[in-house]
Amino acid sequence: MTAPDPPSAVASYVSTVILLYIELPETPLSASIQDHCQARRLQERDIPLRTVESALLLATLRRMVRPADLPPLPPIRSLAYFLPVVDELLTHPMPDNYLEYLQIKLRRLARVDPSPGESSKNNASG
Repeated sequence: MTAPDPPSAVASYVSTVILLYIELPETPLSASIQDHCQARRLQERDIPLRTVESALLLATLRRMVRPADLPPLPPIRSLAYFLPVVDELLTHPMPDNYLEYLQIKLRRLARVDPSPGESSKNNASG
């Protein structure tokens, strides 16, 4: 049995997940209590931050590259939206350098083709 993480490590993990989440396009400007609880559950499951960040980026990119003729998706309202992709990545891990690829891809897409429903938080963070 492993020792529990110190409170500072838990708080750091949760705040990192929340920051990654609210900086994404089409997410709320601030996280809810439920989002914080969900981030804590990810930490309790020992999900690596790299996996969480990859899931957030992958799900966001999938939304951004949907065919234009499909109806627009509603904004993301909860960190729970990303849980299926977290589980997908736990089952089928990505190559080591894929997170960096996703980061570059999202920056390029956000710069070149911002989505019509994108909030001002994302336009300002350019």
